[in-house]
Amino acid sequence: MLTNWAGNTAFRARDVHHPTSLDELQQLVSATAQVRALGSGHSFNDVADTTGDLVVLDRMPDTVEIDSAAAKVRVGARMTYARLAPLLHEAGFALANMASLPHISVGGSVATGTHGSGDAVQSLAAAVSGLDLVTADGSMLSLSRGDADFPGAVVALGALGVVTTLTLDLVPAFELRQYVREGLTVGALADFDTIMSSGYSVSLFTDWRDTRVWLKRTDELTTPDWYGTRPADGPRHPLPNMSAESCTVQLGIPGPWHERLPHFRPDFQPSSAGNELQSEFLVPREHAVKALRELYTIGDRIRPVLHISEVRSVASDDLWLSPFHGRDSVGIHFTWVKDPAAVLPVLELVEETLAPFEPRPHWGKLFTRWPSCPDRFRSLVRTLDPEGKFANDFTGILLRE
Repeated sequence: MLTNWAGNTAFRARDVHHPTSLDELQQLVSATAQVRALGSGHSFNDVADTTGDLVVLDRMPDTVEIDSAAAKVRVGARMTYARLAPLLHEAGFALANMASLPHISVGGSVATGTHGSGDAVQSLAAAVSGLDLVTADGSMLSLSRGDADFPGAVVALGALGVVTTLTLDLVPAFELRQYVREGLTVGALADFDTIMSSGYSVSLFTDWRDTRVWLKRTDELTTPDWYGTRPADGPRHPLPNMSAESCTVQLGIPGPWHERLPHFRPDFQPSSAGNELQSEFLVPREHAVKALRELYTIGDRIRPVLHISEVRSVASDDLWLSPFHGRDSVGIHFTWVKDPAAVLPVLELVEETLAPFEPRPHWGKLFTRWPSCPDRFRSLVRTLDPEGKFANDFTGILLRE
């Protein structure tokens, strides 16, 4: 039985295909009545599920084409950030942001609006400047930034076709230092904006009582009592009392961007190894402090089913289904224990608590309250997939009027 990474979703597909060429993929899509593409399986809901056929691109040829003059790279959708990053660094380039886990695919991350952290850094999807996809009749469609439908095709949840390659914007390679600071108090929320802007990438890890800060900076941190915190006296794991062996280098030691931006090393699986559930809600930056304060008031309800929460900031973009469309946002992430029955009532309480603050869910994680779907995305789906070849239960809920 094929399941997702966490094992909480069993795929219902009647068959699973692993095409080895673009021609084979096109023929398969053309000849199949219902089909969905599956990335790394890291989503925690049924966004990739189907009762038809699943297509996995893990046997397609690798594609990494760096255009140094344009500062772009064209990659296969199956490519992981962990495999791509060293190749870019060797060529003198970097991605502005990365996925934190080593097995996450570029195509799957982009399709679900996944992100990193940083006040001035957009989501992984916002780095896409072009993509190629196999549409319902098996033909190829290429879209580039500036095309009318492009903002609807990047974060598209697999509803428009099977994305085969993506072109990503690059920046010059750079170095970062990673610090962990302990003992951030609830009172420090008064300085939330300056704390979150104190590094290239900043994450708050909290159980809604004790909070640590993961601070990734281009320059050295020289403030001993930074916002009332103390420096960690050794490497730390985001989960308290877990070994930091799988984590990237900390203690302010400078290193390449791709060896500091992710929390976890590419040669290690995270210690939780799928033994978890996840939810995340993105609120407008201007509501973040009020939303966080409200969550602290229900911390006693959250903690019994929580491994850890992570708070990050993400810059706005113009992608229609992106959780960051049109607004700078703060992501409030929950890594839950793997007990759906115990988690569900707490998840619903979190959603109720956040409801006044215009939350949007991460598309690949657990949620019960659906955001509205833009009419222009519905129209794009009708145009490219009039018979619903790429539809499933998840998109059916999203697209209903």
